[in-house]
Formats: sequence, structure tokens, C-alpha cells
Amino acid sequence: MKFKNGVLLMSERRPRSKLMEQNSMEKIQLIDDYVGCVTSGLGADARVLIDFARIVTQQEKVTYGSLVNVENLVKKVADQMQQYTQYGGVRPYGVSIIFAGVDQVGARLFDSDPSGVINEYKATAIGSGRDQVLNFFEKEYSEELDMKGAIKLGFNALKSSIEEGSEMRTPEVAVIQTDGIYKILTKEEIDKIVS
Repeated sequence: MKFKNGVLLMSERRPRSKLMEQNSMEKIQLIDDYVGCVTSGLGADARVLIDFARIVTQQEKVTYGSLVNVENLVKKVADQMQQYTQYGGVRPYGVSIIFAGVDQVGARLFDSDPSGVINEYKATAIGSGRDQVLNFFEKEYSEELDMKGAIKLGFNALKSSIEEGSEMRTPEVAVIQTDGIYKILTKEEIDKIVS
């Protein structure tokens, strides 16, 4: 979600097995110093598209000196996704992605689905529990939130999507402020804000 002077990504790690190492599951990924993303769907497809996005940002840096526009990056990734819906013998990418970043326009938040459709949002969600989180945002989201308020709201939105009887773990949180670069918050920083 966007907040007063930046944008944040939040995700809860849900291991498929108790035997899985928590640190091996990264839902939030760095693309560039000023752009990150969170994915839902097939992990291998997400990895390929994230690598593609990193190459695009590096090409922009070489050509223009910096990432000029987050929207252009999202369009290039979405075009790659859409191409795989047109040909026989290939399958569409099985992943949805939320891109968050800061450019000369300000804080930006986009999502892209497997068909390659993109939309810009103030707050959005993908994955399991999407509908509950969006309903929560519809009622509670405000553009006047500061970073701490946005993290608290995101935490409560995630809690609203947890099935009854399931345990809420500390979510993964990445923040990009308009005057700073991409930063993943530690568990201690998140706990301090949420408590």
C-alpha cells in the first residue's frame, strides 16, 4: 500500500511443510534500490519474471542513469507475461505480482496478473485471502497514513485474512520511502511498530 511518503509491501510466509526452512521462502524481492515486488503463484515463474525485471532496470540505468519510471518497468514485465498467452506450445506464467516503487512521479503501486493486465492502486492484495484484505482496505485505508500507521493497517489486514484456528506469524515487510531506498524491516522493528 501507498502511504504519505512512500510505499510498502507486506507478505506472510506460509510454509507448505513444517520441515521447510522459513528463510528459504522469500515472497518479497528487491528489483532495484527503488523498486520491490511481492509474488503469489508458481515460485519458478516468479523467479524468471523477477530476473527479467532486474535486467530491464539495469538496462534503464545504463541508458538513462537511473530507473526513470516504475510504470514502464511494469509494462515491460506485463508484456512478457502477455506474450505467453498468445502462442501454442507455451503456457502462461502462473504468477501474480505487485510492484512497489518510487520514481519522479512519487510512490507507485501496480499489480499484474498472468494475462499481463496491469493496474495502479493505492492499496491492493494478491494471493489467498485477497478478498478479505481488499474488503478491509476498502473500509480502513487512508492516504494520510504514515509508515507506522500503514504497517499497522497492513498487519491488521493480513490478520483479517487468516483462517480461524490458524496462527498469524510476523509478516515480511519492505518499505521504500520517497527520500530513501528499499529496506526490509527486521522482525524486531515490525514487532515494535505493531505492539
